Amino acid sequence: MAISTDAKIANKARARGGAEPGEAIRAWWSRAWPSILVFIGAFVVWELAVRLFGISNFVLAKPSEFLAEIVESRESLLEAAWVTTQEILYGFLLSVAAGVTIAVAVVRFSWLERAVYPLIVLFQVVPKVALAPIFILWFGYGLAPKLTLIVVMAFFPITLNQIVGLKAVDQDLLLLMRSVGSSRNQILTRIQIPASLPYLFAGMRIAITLAVIGAVVAEFAGAEKGLGYLIQFASTQLDTPLMFAALTLVSVLGLVLYYGMSLVEIVLRGRFPHIRSETE
Repeated sequence: MAISTDAKIANKARARGGAEPGEAIRAWWSRAWPSILVFIGAFVVWELAVRLFGISNFVLAKPSEFLAEIVESRESLLEAAWVTTQEILYGFLLSVAAGVTIAVAVVRFSWLERAVYPLIVLFQVVPKVALAPIFILWFGYGLAPKLTLIVVMAFFPITLNQIVGLKAVDQDLLLLMRSVGSSRNQILTRIQIPASLPYLFAGMRIAITLAVIGAVVAEFAGAEKGLGYLIQFASTQLDTPLMFAALTLVSVLGLVLYYGMSLVEIVLRGRFPHIRSETE
């Protein structure tokens, strides 16, 4: 009886979910516009400070200069941004798959946690910049070393948050499921995984920013395309406006992907009532 009551509550939450995304998007925008104003104000102060103190654009480019560079070199910048975006998304999806798989396996088999968890932490504490040349030596200059570095950097917060979410289930609910004869796999798929979705999305928001960093670091180590390659090329040519233009696109890309994860939460919340977006 208790289980059927929970199912009815979940169905009601799903029924209400159709009206919630619009409200959540408006709430998200109400949280975002103050940050947009702060960014605009920061660029204005930056421009005025460079002009007032007579700083050379060789040392620090004015926002008007690198914004003009973005317009002038938009084709090459957009091409580089597309290359980097593909690397980030592919690496991020692999990170999610690896992180969730490891977390579920660790929680399902307790002995595996004792065996694997130290290795997971070890991967996190190893300097990632030092790994990039090694991956290039192993896999060449193609896509493989970049994806490998992104996965190594981004899977940890997904794994850790998913493990915490899977273990944070109400113990009384677990006892109830066991009392009606549910197997460990049924408890995992019907109770623990749905309840862990908020933790998973929290880890994914962290991971997507680490994926951006991983892609740029990998391109620094060895690439012929991408925003990281363009930043390194501009620095060797002492082209400060182009370097800041590429850095701006990397920053914007990271923001778009981060807040995109919040929008994904909003969309999925109607189907999975356990998900609660940070915009609420």
